[in-house]
Amino acid sequence: MGYSIEVDGTNFDSEVIEKSYLNTVILDFYALWCGPCKLVKPMLEKLASEYNFILAKIDIDKSPELAEQYDVEGVPDVRIVSKGEVLPCFVGALPEEQIRDLFSRLDLQSELETGLAEIQEAIALDNLPAAKQLFDRLFPKYPNEPRLIIMAVKFLMRLEKWSDAYRLISAIKEENPVIKGWKTLLEFQQLKPENNPLDPIFFTGINFALKEDYAAALDKLISLVEESRKYRQDGARKAMLAIFQILGVSHPLTQEYQAKLTFLLY
Repeated sequence: MGYSIEVDGTNFDSEVIEKSYLNTVILDFYALWCGPCKLVKPMLEKLASEYNFILAKIDIDKSPELAEQYDVEGVPDVRIVSKGEVLPCFVGALPEEQIRDLFSRLDLQSELETGLAEIQEAIALDNLPAAKQLFDRLFPKYPNEPRLIIMAVKFLMRLEKWSDAYRLISAIKEENPVIKGWKTLLEFQQLKPENNPLDPIFFTGINFALKEDYAAALDKLISLVEESRKYRQDGARKAMLAIFQILGVSHPLTQEYQAKLTFLLY
């Protein structure tokens, strides 16, 4: 299990150099006045347990001798220590995704990412009990991890447990665009038909989207926008926007159907 520790000249050798023979140590040279340091520090603290490394944090103002010894010229300056050797990692603030990519290239193993890959493999093999066991193992450790939650939501949708999927995604406080998109689609899935002649088209489109057949879903929904903009309080357009959130702005389907939607609306 990874952990974080404050380090200075008195415990550097014991907590960094000696421990690096047993486990990878990530050194974070930082300063309290440094804005980018405040962005990097919580990300590294979060990743420490997931990647099972020791995060050793060094305040350069309290330990200038260590900063000088390792030629720290700007902060945050992040190093990796393995078997007593201190090596460069990165300088400055990086997005979490880039840090993860860097750690991967440094052969650091993420328990979460390994678990997600195992879940995908179990689902692909239709071994649903194994997938559930993996979810049960990971959720207590990473209860707020968006990728795990989205995968669990898709798993519940595969089992057609729509209410459970909606409750799970509705409980998330931090909403990134993908989570917002799935939440919107599941909200629509919970609606009841109203004997409107357009309902079959709408719910067919929503079901296509929930099965990740986005092209078929968008084709149904764009036909509804063309037929009736006011249907279900602009529901077809909102469902299309939810799919765009899931796919991302650069996806070919997003670009194609955004253009079609804009042409119809304006």
